[in-house]
Amino acid sequence: MMAFPNSGFLSEASEELREMLTAQAKEVSLDRGDILFEQGDEGDALYAILDGTLEVSFLSMSGRKLSLSLMRPGEVFGEIALFDQGPRTATVAAAEPSRVLRVFHRDVMAQIRQEPDLAVDMIRLAGARMRHMGLQLNEQVFLPMPIRLARKLLYLANQQDDPNDRITMSQSELAEFVGATREAVSKTISTWKRKDMVEATRGGVQIHDFEALRELAESDLM
Repeated sequence: MMAFPNSGFLSEASEELREMLTAQAKEVSLDRGDILFEQGDEGDALYAILDGTLEVSFLSMSGRKLSLSLMRPGEVFGEIALFDQGPRTATVAAAEPSRVLRVFHRDVMAQIRQEPDLAVDMIRLAGARMRHMGLQLNEQVFLPMPIRLARKLLYLANQQDDPNDRITMSQSELAEFVGATREAVSKTISTWKRKDMVEATRGGVQIHDFEALRELAESDLM
């Protein structure tokens, strides 16, 4: 059995906690297209990717599937289920044959009842998760929309095998991601197009000037 990675949510976990999670984990194999869990399912487990690639997606308000990101070996996800078994906020499916480690909420709670000292680690990790969510909320609320859009485009480009490939996402879908209107996103992309930073088509956006977009993404003022 491979150990839970010391990365992501577990980067601040103690060795004892990681050993406990590894001892409770089971390996799950997925074929391409297999769904690990769907948006709206009860959250009941934490996962770590051993091999393969998993796609994270969710259904937009219009009912369209929006691909959020691709996760690769070493990434840990589903951690909220260790603290709260509320509904999943996204769907995770295998983009290629994959293997993951899975540990259920109930098994973690049973171990903590036997070893209460592990609860201290869990509380610390919950605090770290809350700080991360707070930073994301601050970015969504306080950063100007063009900066949020630049960051999202760079993130999506880097999730592709070749960042130079066209990002197949409509401006309406991008608007939903960055919390803006389609008109505002379209106006911003048109400005960037005139500066030859991006090329926009009906089916997506292709980045031409990564450096200019990075400079914008890393700024905090327009």
